[in-house]
Amino acid sequence: MAEDRIGLAQVLAASEAAAPVDSLDVVAHHLRDRFGAAYVSFLFVDVVGRRLLRVHDTAATHREDRAEHVPLPGSGVYDDVLRDQRLVLAPDTGKGRRVLAPVTNRGDAIGVLELFLPHVAAGVLEQVEEVAHALAYVIVTDRRFTDLYHWGNRTTTVSLAAEIQRQLLPTASSCEAPQFSLAGALVPASDIAGDTYDYSLDQNTLHLSITDAMGHDTQASLMATLLVNASRGARRAGQDLVGQARQTHQALLDHGRRTFATGQLLRITLDGARAEVVNAGHPKPFLLRDGAVTELPLAVNMPFGVDHPRHGGYRVQNLDLRPGDRLLLYTDGMQEREAEAVDLPALLRKTAAEHPREVVRTLVGAVAAAYDDRPPRDDATVLCLDWHGSRHGAPAES
Repeated sequence: MAEDRIGLAQVLAASEAAAPVDSLDVVAHHLRDRFGAAYVSFLFVDVVGRRLLRVHDTAATHREDRAEHVPLPGSGVYDDVLRDQRLVLAPDTGKGRRVLAPVTNRGDAIGVLELFLPHVAAGVLEQVEEVAHALAYVIVTDRRFTDLYHWGNRTTTVSLAAEIQRQLLPTASSCEAPQFSLAGALVPASDIAGDTYDYSLDQNTLHLSITDAMGHDTQASLMATLLVNASRGARRAGQDLVGQARQTHQALLDHGRRTFATGQLLRITLDGARAEVVNAGHPKPFLLRDGAVTELPLAVNMPFGVDHPRHGGYRVQNLDLRPGDRLLLYTDGMQEREAEAVDLPALLRKTAAEHPREVVRTLVGAVAAAYDDRPPRDDATVLCLDWHGSRHGAPAES
C-alpha cells in the first residue's frame, strides 16, 4: 500500500505543479501511465444537479461515441455512481472494463471520473477511487483560478441576472460533517426572481439562511446581493441572529427603493444544545421526524425591508431539532403557480432514506416536471438539512 499512497501523492504533486487548466490532463496521464487506461474523461454535475457535462481527455487513445450531455434522472450507471457514492465496474465487453468513480468532496458531488481499463489487476479499483478522491480536492482548489469549472457545470446560457445570483450561492451545494448533512438547490426562473440560500460552519455552530427578494431580473439579483452580503457581514462580525436580521433589514432600507424580501436565518450549535431561527415573513419549514412530516409552527415577523410603524423587530425562536430529523427550508416558488401541485410532504416521505443531495434533486425535478421542463415563472429553492446529532461532541471536520 505504500506504493499506492506514493502514486496518489504523485497525482496531487503533479497537479499542484501544473497550471490549473491542466489538472484534468495530469490526472488522465497518471491513469494511463499507471494502469494502462485507454480512455479517460470527467463529467461535471451541472448547477441544478439534473445533467452531467462531459469533458474529454483529448490525448486518450481509445475513442467511442459518447454523449456530451447526460441527463441524470434515468441515466443508469451514472445516476447509480452519484446516488450511492460508490465505484461501479461495468461488465466486461471482451475489450476491457469501464470504470466509473464518484468525484466528491465533503459531501459535494462534483462529478464522475470515467475510464476504460484493458485489464483490472488486484488493487487497481481501490487506487482509482483514491485518484477520484484526490481529483475532487484538485478541482476544489483549482476552480478559484480558472473559469473552466464554471463552464463545466453549465448546460444553458446564463443571463447577467443569473450570473449575479449564482455568485451569491455557496461554492459547494452540499456539505457533510459528523453532526449533519445538507444540500441546497435553486431552479432559476426565466426572469430571475432573487432567491438565495447560504450556509457556513464555524468551530461550534452551523449557520443556514434562505431568502426570496421581491422583483425580477437584474434588480432582484441586486436585492439578493444586498441580502446575502449584509447577512454574511453580520455573521462574520460575530453578531447573533437578531443582529444579522437587523443588518439585513437595514441594508434594504438604506438602498432607498420600495422593496422587501422574505427569509429565514438559523443557528444550530454543533453540540445539539440549541437551534434557533428568525422567520422574516417566509414560508414555514417542513420537518420530517419518524416518518411523519409537519409544518413548523413558527411565528412570522415582518419581511426584510418593510419599514412599518408596527414592525416590532425580529424575534429569535427555538427549534426542537433532534437526531434523525430532516428539516426542509424552501421558497414560495416551490409551491406557487404550476408548482402548486407538487406535494412536498409526500416527496419528503418518499425520499426519507435518501441523502439530502438526492432529496433536493427530486424536489426541484418535480418542480421542473410541473413546468414541463421549462424555466419556472418564479425561482424555486430548497435547502435540506439532516441533523445527525452531536456525536458525543465531536468537532466538525476542518
